Amino acid sequence: MLKTLKTLFARDLGRLRREIELYQTESNLWAIDQQIANSTGNLCLHLVGNLNTYIGAVLGKTGYIRHRELEFSLRDVPRDELLRKIDETMAVVQTSLNQISEEQLPDEYPMLVFDEPTTTEFLLVHLTTHLTYHLGQINYHRRLLDRKLF
Repeated sequence: MLKTLKTLFARDLGRLRREIELYQTESNLWAIDQQIANSTGNLCLHLVGNLNTYIGAVLGKTGYIRHRELEFSLRDVPRDELLRKIDETMAVVQTSLNQISEEQLPDEYPMLVFDEPTTTEFLLVHLTTHLTYHLGQINYHRRLLDRKLF
C-alpha cells in the first residue's frame, strides 16, 4: 500500500506541476469568474498546505506550520514560486512516507481530522483523493479560463 500511495502522490503532484506550467498567461493562475471562487493559484497553495500538514508535519515531523487562511487569500504568487512549493512538497511527501511502515497503516492517525478517529491508511487514501479532486478542478479551470482575457 505504501508503494501505491507514494506512486500516486508523485504522479499527481507531477500533474499539478504540469498544470501550473501549462497556463499560457501567468496571471490566469489567479483568475476567478462567475461561480468559480477558487483560483488555480489558491488551490495549489491549499494542496501544498494540506500535504505538508497531514503528511509532512504529522507523519514526517517536519515542523511545518500551516496558515490555511492564506492558502485562499494570497494572490499573485509567481508561477516559479508555486512550482518550487510543489517540488518541495513532493520531496516532503516521499521522505515522510519513507519514515512509516506498512504495519503502521492500520494504526490510528495521530491527529483528529474528521469527526471521529481514522486509521493512517484511511487518511492517506483520503489525501490522494483530495489531491485528485482539486487537480481535476485545476485542469478544468485552465482549459476553461486560460483562453479568456480578464
